[in-house]
Amino acid sequence: MKPLIRLFFRTLRLILAPFMLVGYWLTRPKGIVRPAAAQQDVDARTRSLALYHYPTCPFCLKTRRTMQRLSLNIELRDAQHDETHRTALIAGGGKAQVPCLLITDAQGKQTWMYESDAINAWLNREFGAA
Repeated sequence: MKPLIRLFFRTLRLILAPFMLVGYWLTRPKGIVRPAAAQQDVDARTRSLALYHYPTCPFCLKTRRTMQRLSLNIELRDAQHDETHRTALIAGGGKAQVPCLLITDAQGKQTWMYESDAINAWLNREFGAA
C-alpha cells in the first residue's frame, strides 16, 4: 500500500509542477528599486547567504517570492536535483528540509535557518524597506 501512495503523490507532483512554476513566473512581484550604492551594499550582504530549495516546493516558492520582492541576489542551491547540495544540507543543517537559508557571518560561523515564515521574517527584517 505504501508504494502505491508514494506513486500517487509523485504523479500528482509531476502533473502540478509545471502549473506551479508558470503561476510563479506570471505572478512574480516587482522588486524594490534602490539607489545603485544601496543595491551594491545589499548585494555585498547577500553574498554570504544561500537558499537550499526544491524548484516546485510551495514553501520554497513563497521564500523565492520574498527574495524577488526585496531584490535580493541570494545564491539558490537545488537540493532536489543536485546531490552535492543535498548532502551539504543534511551535513550542515542536520535534515533535508527545505527551504533552508544558510547564513555565514564574517567569522565563518554558519547558521541554518529552516521554515519559510522564519526565513521571510528574517529577510524582511534585514533587507526590507526602512
